[in-house]
Amino acid sequence: MDDGNKSERKFHLWGWILFVVCAGFFIASAVDSGSGLGLIGSIVFLFACLVFIVPLVRRRNSGKDG
Repeated sequence: MDDGNKSERKFHLWGWILFVVCAGFFIASAVDSGSGLGLIGSIVFLFACLVFIVPLVRRRNSGKDG
């Protein structure tokens, strides 16, 4: 595997991890304010972030590039 691809994948993974952290704060904010719609949106956002992380982690663990 090319070092550039490995580095790029690492940045992508860290970016998505930061999005998951943000989703956690959005969920906490929605719970604190009592916003049901905000909570639902935050949970959907968290789920979407996790969906994007799965292929990155699977490729990393399998050692394959694509």
